[in-house]
Amino acid sequence: MLFGYARVSTKEQNLDRQIQKFNDLGIESRYIFVDKQSGAEFDRPQYQLLLHMLRSGDIVYLDSLDRLGRNYSGVIEEWKYITRKIKADIIVLENSELFDSRKFKTMGDIGLLLEDQFLSMLSYVADQERKKSKLRQTEGIEIAKSAGTVFGRPKLAITEEFKRQYFSWKNGEQTATDTINKLELSPSTFYRRVKEFEQEMAGD
Repeated sequence: MLFGYARVSTKEQNLDRQIQKFNDLGIESRYIFVDKQSGAEFDRPQYQLLLHMLRSGDIVYLDSLDRLGRNYSGVIEEWKYITRKIKADIIVLENSELFDSRKFKTMGDIGLLLEDQFLSMLSYVADQERKKSKLRQTEGIEIAKSAGTVFGRPKLAITEEFKRQYFSWKNGEQTATDTINKLELSPSTFYRRVKEFEQEMAGD
C-alpha cells in the first residue's frame, strides 16, 4: 500500500505542493497523513498514526527528508524503525536516486551495511550544515554589530512628558496606575522605561 506523509512547521504554511505530488502518484487521500508541527520531535499525531498503520511491504513517500524531521539523529532512528522493524519502505521524492530504501534491501546483508554508512554520512553532513549555519549566523551578527547595528529591544525615547509624570509619581502626587494611564503605556513598558530612565540618571 502507498502512503504519503506531509509536514509543515506552522499552521500558516501551505501543504498543497506536497499533497499534489502524492496525488500524482495515485495515493488515496485517506492514506496521506499531514502534520502542522515542528520537525524537532516525532510524537506528531498524524505521523504516529501512519506508523500504526504501516505494514511490511508498504511504501511511505516524503517530499523531502526534512519533512520526516529536522533532528537528523532522530530521522535515522525513524528510518531504521520503518525499514527494518516494520519492514516498509521510504522514498524521498526530492532525491529518489539516493533516498529509496528498496535499493538497499535488494543487496542483502551488504545492503544493510551500505545503508548504515549512508545514514551515518547523512547525519555527519547534517551536523556540519548545522555548525556552518550557526557559524554564519554568529559571523553575521558580529559584522552587523561592527557596522553599528544594535540587537535586542531598542530603548524608547524618554520624553519630557514622561519625566514630568515620572517625578509626579515619585513625589507621591499620583499613583503608578494614574501615571501609566496618562502616558498611555502598558505596565510592563512603563516600568521598563522607568528602569532605563533611572539608569540614565544614575549614569549622569
